[in-house]
Amino acid sequence: MATSGQLMAAEIAEQPEVWRRILAEGNQQFDAAAKTIIDYNPRHVLFVARGTSDHAALYAKYLTEIVQQRPAGLVSPSTMTAYGARPDLRGVLMIGISQSGGSPDLVQSLHVAREQGALTVAVTNQPDSPLARTAAINIDLMAGPERAVAATKSYTAQLLALYLLIDRVTGGDGNAAEALPDLGDTLLKQNDRVAALAQRYLFASRLVSTARGYSYPTAREAALKLMETSYLSAQAFSGADLLHGPLAMIEPQVPVLTVIGEGVGGRAMSQVLPRLKEQGADVFCVGTPEAVAAASVGVELPAGAHETLAPLLEIIPFQQLALHLAIARGGNPDSPRGLRKVTETY
Repeated sequence: MATSGQLMAAEIAEQPEVWRRILAEGNQQFDAAAKTIIDYNPRHVLFVARGTSDHAALYAKYLTEIVQQRPAGLVSPSTMTAYGARPDLRGVLMIGISQSGGSPDLVQSLHVAREQGALTVAVTNQPDSPLARTAAINIDLMAGPERAVAATKSYTAQLLALYLLIDRVTGGDGNAAEALPDLGDTLLKQNDRVAALAQRYLFASRLVSTARGYSYPTAREAALKLMETSYLSAQAFSGADLLHGPLAMIEPQVPVLTVIGEGVGGRAMSQVLPRLKEQGADVFCVGTPEAVAAASVGVELPAGAHETLAPLLEIIPFQQLALHLAIARGGNPDSPRGLRKVTETY
């Protein structure tokens, strides 16, 4: 008989190997895609995705705007599906991101974009999917079958694939990512600690997650993982937005998940942590040793990843927290109630 959470646990643990595979076998597809994009020279980049993949899109938006210095945005698929909009997309690069590549609204969005003059790219774990067939360029995530409903390894595979693609377009060679798999192996060893910390939130009914910069998508993905596996009410805010009003709802009974790593985003969180402590918040921090020491509890990130790549590591303790909290609360995170692996929206 299957053990509750065994699929999700296995897929969390598999992530460093997935990264090694992408780094070892993906050069040709990233080089070819980058050459086409460079030749096209887009004036604007748009990303279209849903759910977990939308958080990967947000990460790529940060990369595009900061590293490439190119304007980027997130598409609302309903503008082209439900409302029938047909914007002029000449000179636009549109990247569709989906684990399954099967959601009709994403497929239609790329179809419309291609008709309207955009260069289209699919980033998916299913290279024979409708999304991949619709796009001019397909990037295969090479994550292997993902059987747990809650996406884990496909999410970090998306982050790495998007990083490598954008890095190639800006003239990089991807070498900065070579240390990631070993760092991931180190971080996974914190599993027992995270399992123990999960007991702290056994009776929580709602929580808040927060971060800034490249880490903000991590905060959003952490909230989603806890909502879909432990059925908590979870809200994610950028650290800046949190201080603009939502801070008022923070109290000792509302745990706050924070990401405070090295770099600009982590430094920007320096004004947030003291304000949370003033509110008496229970703060779970994933980040630098200094940030974790200043929080209530937390998990230290291994040193060695640049801020642009840290989100691949930052999410792992939150995936583990979602896994262990769901099991502690009597659920099965492999198959949360009411959810299916492929969600079709229109």
